[in-house]
Amino acid sequence: MRKKVIAGNWKMNMLPNEAIGFITELTPLVKSATHDVVLCVPYTDLFYALLTAQNTNIRIGAQNMSQYEKGAYTGEIAAPMLKSIGVSHVIIGHSERRQYFNETDEAVNEKVKSAFNHGLEPIVCVGETLEQREAGKVDEVITSQMQKALDGLTTEQVQKTILAYEPIWAIGTGKTASKEDANEAIKAIRNKIAEIYGQMTADSVIILYGGSVKSTNAKELFEMSDIDGGLVGGASLKVEEFSKIVNYDTQK
Repeated sequence: MRKKVIAGNWKMNMLPNEAIGFITELTPLVKSATHDVVLCVPYTDLFYALLTAQNTNIRIGAQNMSQYEKGAYTGEIAAPMLKSIGVSHVIIGHSERRQYFNETDEAVNEKVKSAFNHGLEPIVCVGETLEQREAGKVDEVITSQMQKALDGLTTEQVQKTILAYEPIWAIGTGKTASKEDANEAIKAIRNKIAEIYGQMTADSVIILYGGSVKSTNAKELFEMSDIDGGLVGGASLKVEEFSKIVNYDTQK
């Protein structure tokens, strides 16, 4: 049975003192969670977040990384740098990185390989635009992105990849895919994985849903057959709200 993962993506929010306060307040609220809890924080918060989260069940991830291990890449952060301070996860291929910073499928693939080479757990994002959805191309788009992201990985690495289905039109808009639509899209990804890597691999891959996840819809989303948790944006910036999402299975 696949474990659930609830990951928060703070994006470009929170100063170090705010990160310390947030994690300190969150810790007792999620200490009994049966799911993996991950906070993906800005680079400037990583060290402080890691110190504050020591001896808790909260794991700390980065929001991006370079595909290069070192060299003349001013402003970039490499996988070995993240690993050296204790980062466990890294988001790769978020739609905002693709849209605003021109990240290609090829770059995403290189980053995924580098993450595995250095012991980081990649959270790989895929998702369609509203235009692609209206054109009936959801499955085509997201399975293509998935295939390109995982190209060249071993079956074992694929099994350890966390995928996140995030329809671009639902990110930060307040709009959410229906639980049925989200589940069907994730099922399409899982079916394509089964076709390429085998059913056992498809059954073991954790696939999250992201796109305006909040405490009022988390339970109905996460209890669907193929949704293994969430990649949470804005709601992860509020301690009480995020804790309710993490503890969705205990909410009435």
